[in-house]
Amino acid sequence: MHTLSVSSLNEQIKTLIESSFVKILVEGELSRITFHNSGHIYFTLKDNSSAIRCVMFRGNAVKLKFKLKEGLKVLIDGAISVYKPRGEYQINCFMIEPAGHGALALAYEQLKEKLSLKGYFDPTTKKVIAKFPKHIALVTSATGAALQDMLRVAQKRYRLVEIDIYDVLVQGESSAPLIANAIKLSDTKGYDTIVISRGGGSIEDLWAFNEEIVADAIFNAKTPIVSAVGHEIDWLISDFVADVRAPTPSAAMEMILPECNELYQTIDALMQQYNSAISTVLTKQKTELAHLFNLYSKNSLQQRLIHKKDEIMQLRSRFLAEILFKLEQFKQHLSPWQSRYDHQMRMIIDNKRTKINSLFENFQANNPSKKIIRGFAQVSKEGKVINIDALSVGEEFDLMNKKTVVHSKVLETKDLD
Repeated sequence: MHTLSVSSLNEQIKTLIESSFVKILVEGELSRITFHNSGHIYFTLKDNSSAIRCVMFRGNAVKLKFKLKEGLKVLIDGAISVYKPRGEYQINCFMIEPAGHGALALAYEQLKEKLSLKGYFDPTTKKVIAKFPKHIALVTSATGAALQDMLRVAQKRYRLVEIDIYDVLVQGESSAPLIANAIKLSDTKGYDTIVISRGGGSIEDLWAFNEEIVADAIFNAKTPIVSAVGHEIDWLISDFVADVRAPTPSAAMEMILPECNELYQTIDALMQQYNSAISTVLTKQKTELAHLFNLYSKNSLQQRLIHKKDEIMQLRSRFLAEILFKLEQFKQHLSPWQSRYDHQMRMIIDNKRTKINSLFENFQANNPSKKIIRGFAQVSKEGKVINIDALSVGEEFDLMNKKTVVHSKVLETKDLD
């Protein structure tokens, strides 16, 4: 019997198994899932009594629409491969579908649950759409019928709005990144509103708007975003994340753009309200002004002067009456004193008159001019009248009468006593 090496044996087993199980469909439950940094996915597929190792290489893993989870029942399309260095066989998975329902439906529910936990659907984060937008962006296909419907509605409803179109693919594997990039770019331009839209289609056609990259771009945008994808029955992840969900692209334009005729009616109603309000205000102000004018007239400077003049006249009358009353009281009070005063004054005047007469007689008796007439002269020194007793021997003095002044000198003094 020919002896084989381990490598040769594993090589023969690998060739035999891989050629026998080129394509298989296996159903089982996922277990021990490992997402490797390389992008490969390693896991175990099991049932109640057995298990088998599985690998899904990066090229196939990136095509998965849902996330593999522990315990999830799946249907695997693949082939058996043998890992020769360890002599182990495994299923090389080409495609994985959830057992019981489609991969897209499961992926939709998984992403919806994930984003809900992250707060992407929280009503408190929703931004308010401008009532009268001046400039909006449409992220859609430039060749789609949805764009023409939106432009037709905008032309009919509100011609004042300026519209920029960001042409993107709206279906296919490469469409989601393009839509996300267009949202990010338009968010930097200062638009009042961004509308992401496309017409109806299958779930596969609309799937770009169910991608997480698009949901992230919508949630992180600072500009209010309206999601208008598909028909009214279609609910996409973008509808839940956007600030406003429109059932159709045309309905989106009707929701964000005011209708001109309605605006005219609103303006007319506002004008009537304005005129009524102005009339009410003017009537109220007119009444208040009349009241203030009346108050001003009563409290004007002229009226205040008249009032003060009246007060002064009244005070003057009261003052004069009071003075006359006081004078009358003083007159009555002074009448007894007046008689006594007159009597005392006459006595004082008589007494003074007597003293004056006595002094006059005394003066006449001692008048120097009369003494000079009788042989006497007045003694003075240096222009001052002095007593002769004040002179000493040798002093010079003047003797003077009415007609003559004699300059003299004391030669000798004698006491007559």
